[in-house]
Amino acid sequence: MPNKIKKVLLLIVCSVITISSFSQEEIQERTYNYTLSSVEGHNGMYDWKMKKADELPTRSEAISTLEVSTKDWMPAIVPGTVLNSLVYNDVYPEPYYGLNNKLESQRIPDLYHAGRDFYTYWFRTEFNADESLFKNQKVWMQVDGINYRAEIWLNGKMVGNLSGMFLQKQLEITDYLVYDQQNVLAVKVYPVDSPGTIKPKGGKSFGAEGEFQNGGNGEIGRNVTQLMTVGWDFTFLDGIRDRNTGVWKDIKIFTTGKTILNHPFVKSELAKPNYDSSKQTISVEVAYPNYLPQNKRQKVKIIGAIKGENIHFEKEVALYREEVKEVVFTPEEFPQLIIANPRLWWPVNKGKQELYDLVLKTEIDGVVTDSIFTRFGIREITSTTDTPDQSRTFHVNGKPMFIRGTNWLPENMLRTSKERTYAQLRYSAQSGINLIRFWGGGITESDYFFQLCDELGILVWQEFWMTGDTQHPQDVGLYLSNVTSTVKRIRNHPSLAYYVSSNESTQMPHIESLLNYLDGSRGYQMQSETDGIHDGSPYKQVNIMNHYENTASERGSRIDGFNPEYGAPCLPTVECLREMMDEEDLWPINKEVWDYLDGNGFHLMTSMYTDMTNEYGVSGSIDEFAMKAQFVGAMNYKSIWEVWNYNKLNYGDRYASGFLYWYHNSPIRQVCGRMWDWSLEPTAALYTAQNACEPLHPQFDYLKNTVSVVNDYYQSFENYRVTADVYDLNMNKLFTKSVTIDLPEAAVANDIFKIEFPAKTTSIQFIKLRLFDAHNNQVGSNFYWRSSNTYKGRNTLTGPATAGFQDINKLDQTTIDVNYTTSVESGKHFITLDLKNTGKTLSFFTQIQWLDDKGRPVRPSFYSDNFMSLLPGESQSVTIETAVANLSEASYSLVVKGINISTKKFKIKPCADCF
Repeated sequence: MPNKIKKVLLLIVCSVITISSFSQEEIQERTYNYTLSSVEGHNGMYDWKMKKADELPTRSEAISTLEVSTKDWMPAIVPGTVLNSLVYNDVYPEPYYGLNNKLESQRIPDLYHAGRDFYTYWFRTEFNADESLFKNQKVWMQVDGINYRAEIWLNGKMVGNLSGMFLQKQLEITDYLVYDQQNVLAVKVYPVDSPGTIKPKGGKSFGAEGEFQNGGNGEIGRNVTQLMTVGWDFTFLDGIRDRNTGVWKDIKIFTTGKTILNHPFVKSELAKPNYDSSKQTISVEVAYPNYLPQNKRQKVKIIGAIKGENIHFEKEVALYREEVKEVVFTPEEFPQLIIANPRLWWPVNKGKQELYDLVLKTEIDGVVTDSIFTRFGIREITSTTDTPDQSRTFHVNGKPMFIRGTNWLPENMLRTSKERTYAQLRYSAQSGINLIRFWGGGITESDYFFQLCDELGILVWQEFWMTGDTQHPQDVGLYLSNVTSTVKRIRNHPSLAYYVSSNESTQMPHIESLLNYLDGSRGYQMQSETDGIHDGSPYKQVNIMNHYENTASERGSRIDGFNPEYGAPCLPTVECLREMMDEEDLWPINKEVWDYLDGNGFHLMTSMYTDMTNEYGVSGSIDEFAMKAQFVGAMNYKSIWEVWNYNKLNYGDRYASGFLYWYHNSPIRQVCGRMWDWSLEPTAALYTAQNACEPLHPQFDYLKNTVSVVNDYYQSFENYRVTADVYDLNMNKLFTKSVTIDLPEAAVANDIFKIEFPAKTTSIQFIKLRLFDAHNNQVGSNFYWRSSNTYKGRNTLTGPATAGFQDINKLDQTTIDVNYTTSVESGKHFITLDLKNTGKTLSFFTQIQWLDDKGRPVRPSFYSDNFMSLLPGESQSVTIETAVANLSEASYSLVVKGINISTKKFKIKPCADCF
């Protein structure tokens, strides 16, 4: 069954400069009377049922009335998809397990082969209308998203239809409601018009070379939908069987008076060069959906206020019946919209994420008829190719910004929730990234997603659902209507930084002029690999030394300019692997199963990744292998983030303006994991990325043997001190050095000194770097393990970051003292651990786990650090935070383990802390 993530309450994340709270509570633009989410899957308040349309030989008018019983219909998950509900009801097996989803297994029918009727379903629910709330009001139904086409019926009447996955629509239902019995809502959902299918390699005449027939035969691109559902090498190559047919977003009901407001927008223009003044232009759409005699108009007053700023403004307009008018308030007409010394919004590490609240309302004859809310930020994001290599460089509020970004992939069956969004963005913030790209074959995420990005200071790059591996939409008007709906929904978010039409393709007619008309405050480019952004790679496992040498890609140098896709995998932890397949397939590795859960072996998990894991000694069990595989995944992430750090802007061997890690998060359960598994359990890669992207960061280069220091702040620092200590396998100190440096603003101090390794030493060495401020406070640190293996070139499995680590198993045993306390605050359960290595040797890759009574990780839980290596005498504190709502069992286990320490287990009864 799908993993059901329970409610996570208000949580707080800390950065080095500020403590920035971001909430579980979604900020909505208006008050909704009902959100019709299902009991099943969402713990909502409404019983949704579903039935295949061709099993209902009944008029559509009757299906949305009580004369048609739903006793033989099955429970449905809404928001969700047809396949979500079929799996939930045990009609088909869990697709993310073993080979269940494999097309050749024939365990789940595929839309292309079964036909559109097979996945065309009716969804139905009932609700009571509160006459006291709705009396003398206009009542609206807001449909946030259906894939792909839908008819919407209420009490025997068709009240609307929509097409395209990304269209939000409001339907007036005032005259269709009943108050003396249940209202019956029925939605008939049709799959995409052209589902496409997988084809043998070389079966189509377009698409990127050597990319495993991504996008199938390309036909799915004729729709405006989530293209990756047909299959890609980062997920199931043969796709999701129903192509995510369903009511995939919320349906809500709200009321207004005689007017309705929509799509408020604030466009800020900052004065340069000092950015000490901002002009706001505010617009909103207002409509009068009521009867008026011919040629008569209704006067409506629109009143606005920016809360807390003593800024108020109003304007009167006259509207015809059903007229929709955009009302604009300019700073020329309303000088109060010019804000002196505005509180600027900044990305993470660059400053505070300042936000303003705008409230707009309408009045007729002094009576409020509607109100709407939006939150905005004042900032300027621009980019230029006027750089040494003509690569695109982004600027925020006039300052150049090095992009440490990533490529976001949606959950592949749309099994998502606010809780899942929260957890993934909290992990994202912890990792230190500053930009998320919505890759063109995915989706545009929720309003709540953007809200969290606003609060966390994470920029968003928005693409519009086209790829070079698929055809283009066949209905231009439908495509542009989906773009319009989406842009109006997201354009107020200060985190929204950049528009891109497609992934590695071109653009649809009129798109650029449409974006300028709808927004006009953000940059745009036609596709992801043009205008100063070169093509991506590598995507799979390579010799880690290749990253330092800049030879990781067959396409040549890729650590330069702006790279939109560069990355490598990390195997999930063993507990997560056991949730993906049968034990007999885990060990010895069943290549067919593992490869299927690796995009048909694309990332080389059963070949090169396994070979590199074996460089730490051949494993005798899946538990041993999965732990050693964390070493490889951690090194992948450390090397990639740090070589890009080194080459930041003008400070390295070549100019580099940024890169986007490929890819950020697992869309399914897969062996080619990332910083956390699909089930929300972090891997070692998360904590390695967190370290590599810390704003003040010392780092080591495995090819040059040099030490550098990175400063990500818009602030300079003087009299800082970087130290390096090197130990052999027996903890004999081989090298020590301390150097005082100055760090310019947002700069890199490269190659400060070189570490000299003795010719004769143990096969493995350990490096500890520390960075101290002028007051001798530690502000950054790093730890490395290095072998004496000689690097012999990109096509070999050699080098000090890659091979020759077999003797790690000869580390003497050591002892970790563990002290912990527990507490509960604001619905959150905390464990605070103090760890100390009291032995005489290194404690290598010490892992902390918070497990339930069946030995499964408690998810999501937020560890401040994990997979740590502690030198003799070294201490570290770690906190684990979990929502109390996720701790329903009587007792849990806190585990501390590692390859050279005895496992310690502590029983904790969290409910005892809750009262």
